[in-house]
Parts: sequence; structure tokens; C-alpha cells
Amino acid sequence: MAQPGNTFDSYDSVGIREDLSDVIYNVSPEESPFYSKCGKTTAKNTLTEWQTDSLRASGTNAHIEGDATAAEARTATSRLGNYTQIFKNAVVVPDTDEGLNKAGRNKEVAYQTLKIAKEQKLDVEKALFANNARVAGNATTARELAGAPAWMITNVDFQSGNSGANPTGDGSDARTDDGTATAFSQTKFDGVMQSIWEEGGKPDTVYLSAFQMNVALGFTGNNNQRSAVQAGDEKVIKSLAVYVTPWGSVEFMPSRENRSRDVFIMQDNMWEVAVLRGTKNVALAKTGDNTTRQVVTELTLCAKNEKANGIIADNTTS
Repeated sequence: MAQPGNTFDSYDSVGIREDLSDVIYNVSPEESPFYSKCGKTTAKNTLTEWQTDSLRASGTNAHIEGDATAAEARTATSRLGNYTQIFKNAVVVPDTDEGLNKAGRNKEVAYQTLKIAKEQKLDVEKALFANNARVAGNATTARELAGAPAWMITNVDFQSGNSGANPTGDGSDARTDDGTATAFSQTKFDGVMQSIWEEGGKPDTVYLSAFQMNVALGFTGNNNQRSAVQAGDEKVIKSLAVYVTPWGSVEFMPSRENRSRDVFIMQDNMWEVAVLRGTKNVALAKTGDNTTRQVVTELTLCAKNEKANGIIADNTTS
């Protein structure tokens, strides 16, 4: 049927408000599992130092009656350190924007400040996983923290082809990851898990990319025992909530911020984030008809004892 004559319909109307949702759907990832699981401590200086130690190997311990006691040779603790890194982001919003009626948020400055704070948290997570040596910094060079791979030398599976090599293990140099990549496998995984166990570690979390997670889903054999983290009716199908091995049980945690070629097997309480300056939202001085907000934090990573952890490096990523 046709409209009656002179019908004033919505096509003729002016001033109809756009049907724009008041919800902004942001699908960008903001998870930072390793940063969240690490212990937190306070840094007192831009160089944060700590000590590590280990027990001697077991031996025969039997003595005759009345024998004189001789002291054993002892080994000094190892002193390690990492530099704090400054993470800083800012947003500048014209003051006019604060007076506008916008869909999805009341105040543009508040919305953008919260957004960069979430983005900065991802930057921190990426730095903790980065194959990066510490940098002391100076007036023209920013300080940088050494990421986890720079500390891990004991329980390691890497490919030595080309020039692949372990770092020194004190944060002063990065892993040389030019090794010819090979596929991540259950054999590699079980081997590093056993090595960690032999060193006394009790790993609890495996951080890996989506690609490597799909490889892990195909693990078979007696070690492939899976259980649900949560009680109730949860069904574990194509999932590795908890993976049980003779060397301990670990949770597989897909991570977007560690490199796909690296699979980390971590005892989370053997890592700490030392915070010199906690995350702060700071209003900067006005220099014009705008408002500037800065989000800043300063922190570093402490490897309390790398022997409790392991890395499977140089994995193929496709």
C-alpha cells in the first residue's frame, strides 16, 4: 500500500538523534596474566638487587663416634640486580571536548586516561616477557629492565643451530635466539618439566601463545591428564585447565604478550615485580586550551631463583 498524500515521514524529518549506542564495545585485550601473578615488592632504588642461593647436592652423611667435626666449605650467595623502567603515556584533549555531549562516555579525558592505563599494563606485560638485557641508562638513554629470558639458563630447551645460545643469566645480556626453530612438542615440555623438578622447582603456570596452545592441546600419552580448575559441572573439552605430569601439575595460560616462539614454564612466586613508582594519573601543566593527563609507573622484574623455572625457546610459529 502507498502512503497517504503529504505524509511527513522519518525521511523528511530533521533533527532525529542518531541511533548510536551509549556503550563503547572495546574488544582489545587487556589481560596481563604474568604481571598479575608475580609477587609485588617495593623498589628502593633504580637498581633493585637481590640474592639467590641453593642447597648443596645430597651425599653420604655418616660419622664415627667421638670423631672431630670438620666444617664444610660453603658457597657465597649470588647477588643479582635489575634496573627500573619508566612506563609513561599521555593524552591531550581540547577543552572544547569536555563540553560536548558524547555517546558512550561522559568525560573524554577520563575515558582516554583509563584507556591508556590499560594499554600501559600491556606494555609492562610485554616487557616482562621480552628477550631484553637490562640497560642502566643515562641522560640520553632510557633505563630498561631485563625480561624473563635474560635470567633463564638452567632448565632450557633451545636450538643451537646458527648462533643460538643461552644468556649469561644475570640480566646483562639477552638470549641469542637465532637458533633454527623446531616444533614445540610434548617431549620438549616433559623434558624441561623434569629438569625443573630435579632442580627443586615447583612450577605452576605455563605461558604460551595461541599457536603453541593449540599444539599443547594435541599432547598424548600417560602425562596427558587434565582436570578442571573450577568445581561443578565444568566440562574440560579441548582445554588444558590443569595438566598433570609426574613432575607436577601446571595451568596452561594463553598469553598474547609473550613471543610465540617462547614457551615459559614458571613458578610464579619465584618472580617479583619491584615497584619504584606505582601507577599514577597525573595532571600536567596547562599550556593552551587543552587538558593533558599522564599515566606513569616505574618498576622492574626480579628473578628470585631462575632454577625454579624453564623456557622452551626457538619453537616454530606457523
